[in-house]
Amino acid sequence: MIHCERDGIVPVDEADLPVLLPEGVTFEPTGQSPLTQIPEWVNVTCPECGGPARRETDTMDTFMCSSWYQMRYADPHNPERPVSREAARKWLPVDQYTGGGEHAVMHLLYTRFFWKAARDMGVVEGDEPMLRLFNQGVILGPDGNRMSKSRGNVVAPDEQVDRWGADAFRCQLMFVGPWDQGGPYNPTGMAGIVRWLNRLWSLIVEEAPLADEPGSAAARELRRITHKTIRRATEDIEALRFNTMISRLMEHSTAMQRAREQGPVDRLAWQEATRTAVLLTAPLAPHITEELWERLGLHYSIHLQPWPEFDPELARDEEMELVVQVNGRVRDKILLSSDAGEEEAKAAALASPRIQEWLEGKDPKRVIVVPGKLVNVVL
Repeated sequence: MIHCERDGIVPVDEADLPVLLPEGVTFEPTGQSPLTQIPEWVNVTCPECGGPARRETDTMDTFMCSSWYQMRYADPHNPERPVSREAARKWLPVDQYTGGGEHAVMHLLYTRFFWKAARDMGVVEGDEPMLRLFNQGVILGPDGNRMSKSRGNVVAPDEQVDRWGADAFRCQLMFVGPWDQGGPYNPTGMAGIVRWLNRLWSLIVEEAPLADEPGSAAARELRRITHKTIRRATEDIEALRFNTMISRLMEHSTAMQRAREQGPVDRLAWQEATRTAVLLTAPLAPHITEELWERLGLHYSIHLQPWPEFDPELARDEEMELVVQVNGRVRDKILLSSDAGEEEAKAAALASPRIQEWLEGKDPKRVIVVPGKLVNVVL
């Protein structure tokens, strides 16, 4: 394109295409395109009016950089190549990409193009730049619209961070709702998050009445809750369900507080519970948990520790909820022991008063059991 002083933006004459960039361009940190420093290339004659005109100098869209930055991040100081093959093999492709859905037809499209070109050139290996995509939801402003500088409805977090701390603000945003759905920004929800973090703090820094009673019912119950929390929190964080992960951790801290109040608490079970609580909270509230890890007398840093593992037997649910359907439509829900087999599930479903109403004294044509999930009664 050409900027004409009289006619505005004018397309380059087709006979002059392609427009070749000049040689010997000097790149300087001026904040402007280096092409602006070459007047013999920039200044031209307008093909329509014959008057003075200037070539467009902003020829590099921002997508030229954002389409391959993940490659450069892996090897940012390499003066010879965009990324060494060794660094590319170690760090790439990206395991998890998160971003707005609007990126699908712009940024991600260009990123895949750059990656595949780099692959064909032997710079990287593999067919895709990212292995997993997750689109987060949108946080809405006070007016119910998406936060945008153009709308002027952006809420700065400074006030909340100054009052409650960055960790509380982070957790409150994660607790708003499912991450892929987003929702309205509502700082009034901060109170519950702050109470939870304060409770966690007191559980760690305040002494609990301890005893050596590993075989007691209280010790077994605390360990069961701890291992179940590890299992559920692990499932939640892997699925990016941060809001339900925080709910699990709140339940765990409440159980710990109850155990302390009923004390004394078994020493090993309490130590396991406190360390687990801090470790599981670390990705969500990194600053508070670093401090609590040190107060537990453990080695720096909590963010270098392995993720806690759970004992499947201890983490097993004692009961399971089964959906009962009649001809494929949900008619009831029943609780059964997690050890219940298909015959027990079938018998419990048919004995349900609600299902009896649908049977009207007749035998079902068929009963389909999906273990651990549902029973479907076919009339």
